[in-house]
Amino acid sequence: MTPLRTTHVRRRRLGVATAAAGLLATLLTAGPAVAVPDPGDAPAPPGTVSAQDQEEARAAIRSGEIPPVDQVVHSDNITHLANVPREAFTGINSDLAFQGRYAFAGNYDGFRIFDIGNPSSPKTVAQVLCPGSQNDVSVSGNLLFLSTDSSRSDSSCSSTTQPATEKSSWEGMKIFDISDKRNPRYVAAVETACGSHTHTLVPERRNVYVYVSSYSPNAAFPDCQPPHDGISVIKVPRKAPEKAAVVGFPVLFPGEGPDGGGNPGAPTNPGVSKTTGCHDITVLPSKNLAAGACMGDGILFSIEDPENPVVIDRVQDNVNFAFWHSATFNQKADKVVFTDELGGGGGATCNERIGPNRGADGIYDIAGKGKKRKLVFRSYFKIDRHQADTENCVAHNGSLIPVKGRDLMVQAWYQGGVSVWDFTDSARPKEIAYFERGPLSTERLVGGGSWSAYYYNGHIYSNDMVKGLDVLKLDDRRTDPAKRVRMHELNVQTQPDYFDDFDDD
Repeated sequence: MTPLRTTHVRRRRLGVATAAAGLLATLLTAGPAVAVPDPGDAPAPPGTVSAQDQEEARAAIRSGEIPPVDQVVHSDNITHLANVPREAFTGINSDLAFQGRYAFAGNYDGFRIFDIGNPSSPKTVAQVLCPGSQNDVSVSGNLLFLSTDSSRSDSSCSSTTQPATEKSSWEGMKIFDISDKRNPRYVAAVETACGSHTHTLVPERRNVYVYVSSYSPNAAFPDCQPPHDGISVIKVPRKAPEKAAVVGFPVLFPGEGPDGGGNPGAPTNPGVSKTTGCHDITVLPSKNLAAGACMGDGILFSIEDPENPVVIDRVQDNVNFAFWHSATFNQKADKVVFTDELGGGGGATCNERIGPNRGADGIYDIAGKGKKRKLVFRSYFKIDRHQADTENCVAHNGSLIPVKGRDLMVQAWYQGGVSVWDFTDSARPKEIAYFERGPLSTERLVGGGSWSAYYYNGHIYSNDMVKGLDVLKLDDRRTDPAKRVRMHELNVQTQPDYFDDFDDD
């Protein structure tokens, strides 16, 4: 583990009002599908910034508006307990899942298993080399699920990159047996249309259903043809995972034409991504509900029949949302937080120029009952700790902090760090804690920061794209009751009923 340097700074508001006027238009039209590279390709080159932006970043450090390069800063109610670097992997760190005393961390090179029985000193249990972006990871019982969203020569863990224009190319879901945490065993692969950018588990006693989100079809791709207006559903028998197979492709955006019925994007809706699939889905099995973040659309749907989900309501925000990225229910299932990944995670959007409503969270109340439920917009939330124009920063993956009577969430913001915020009043959300590092560079726009930040069994775990796994302790009277909640398993996109499914110590 690396030694920790901590300091405390006041909230800051860094704005660069004189930056190039064309940047905003670029961010609004950029597609997030190419935000990060396939691990078999050369790393994406750092983005250039103007000499003026470089000097303003350095000036902000000198004035204390932002911390120095790599310097750890946090609010007084956060303690930075540990950092574990990437070690053997050189790829980008991605999502997290949890089971018992273990954390499972995705990486573009494969996945890693940590023993977090002592959160202050995580230990590496296994590192499995299996390249394929994004390597989004989930666990259920003895099974681990891994998304592959880059075109590979085959389904093996020794595959190489291969163009999607070749019919023999493979991308989709990989399944591992993790009954022995030190020696995960690869047991099955299921190819899915357009690969698997992310996935969501709907676990049952005998089977695990997997909702596969993917997008960006192309007529030149034999296995990713338009229209691609739904999700792949995989059925995995727990006792025979080798028999896993696609059992359906429910259409969520019915419509005529080559692209289905989703948001048409530009030029009809300038700056908005055209809907050609979903980016991420969160299910709440206890309520038979799911929320889909689907590029240009946000949807609420029923999963009463997991093989045949039914859309209840659909919303768009063609003013401030560029790319609907992820979703989180509150515990009562009367609110949904959707995130907008403006700039695809590679842009500097946490500044005064972009403002508080773009690259933010959108908070929606769920009004009505049954099939008549509607998503009703209430407000936006965005961190007000402005970042330099050399820091990629936008709303990304987060989870609930389970406290009865409150709606609390921890969330990753790439180089904006980790934010803890309260949306109990959905019209007036507010940040109550934060953790972050100074920019990776004051010379170039270099991608990094927290990909996922989740609360699990009394601690916050953040998978930083380049710095590794961070463990944080949150001490605050508003969040302290959550420390009594102990989960046996947590996949954040499969939201538990925290107060029915936990052990109270």
